[in-house]
Amino acid sequence: MDQYRVHPKTKVKMSQFSTTYDGEIDKKSGKEQLKEMGKTLADLQELLFAEHKQKVLIVLQGIDTSGKDSTIEHVFGDVNPQGTKVANFKVPTTIELDHDYLWRVHKHTPGKGEIVIFNRSHYEDVLVVRVHQLMPKAVWEKRYDHINHFERMLADEGTTILKFFLNVSKKEQAERFLARLDRPNKRWKFNPGDLDERKYWDDYAAAYEDMLSKTSTDWAPWYVIPSDRKWYRNLVVASLIVDKLNSLGMQFPKEVPDIDQYRGDLTKMIEDNPE
Repeated sequence: MDQYRVHPKTKVKMSQFSTTYDGEIDKKSGKEQLKEMGKTLADLQELLFAEHKQKVLIVLQGIDTSGKDSTIEHVFGDVNPQGTKVANFKVPTTIELDHDYLWRVHKHTPGKGEIVIFNRSHYEDVLVVRVHQLMPKAVWEKRYDHINHFERMLADEGTTILKFFLNVSKKEQAERFLARLDRPNKRWKFNPGDLDERKYWDDYAAAYEDMLSKTSTDWAPWYVIPSDRKWYRNLVVASLIVDKLNSLGMQFPKEVPDIDQYRGDLTKMIEDNPE
């Protein structure tokens, strides 16, 4: 899995990352592995929630159709929603624009025992803002350092951060747009404006390169995930999250002293209340 990690101070070119997978794992085996991985992730999330000491932030970025929603559905489908939250970042509201650009993000970061998944994130402010020239370069260029310091603060306060860039090809994106027209339950997701955004493909690629190069750190690494094959994308993301959670050394809280002494009382309660 380390092949997908962007190591700090690496100058990234999008051409160095494949969007597809042609390895030894086949689709059927991959889906079976993902199913088992989902059960493991559910157990680890329960442990994280019970321990109530650590926090986990998952960041998902990618162009339209790269599969942010689908990744959340398939990777986190088995976890208990009590300790897992999803934060979506759309166009900023008027109130959000009245504050600094990190204000709306900070309030959604995880508390102890929580996993929070950012569907898009604070990185929109060095992506969309840059590509569409919503701010001068002198403004958005400073934000790489802001973001690194922000994430360092979160990490110092006990947050484990994993950031995934879902890398999809231009051809695959077009095929997924077309597939939306062919599926009645997906037609609502089609927006002609998404086709206009394809005109900025190269501009976004340059913005992603700088984002990955300047904000992948030891405390908040980026992983570039090949996403043309949906099942493989999901498997890689799940594997990386499970590996990281396993490394946290989490433990369940100590049990009540002499807990087995209550077994007799509980057994009697059951016997005294037959169905």
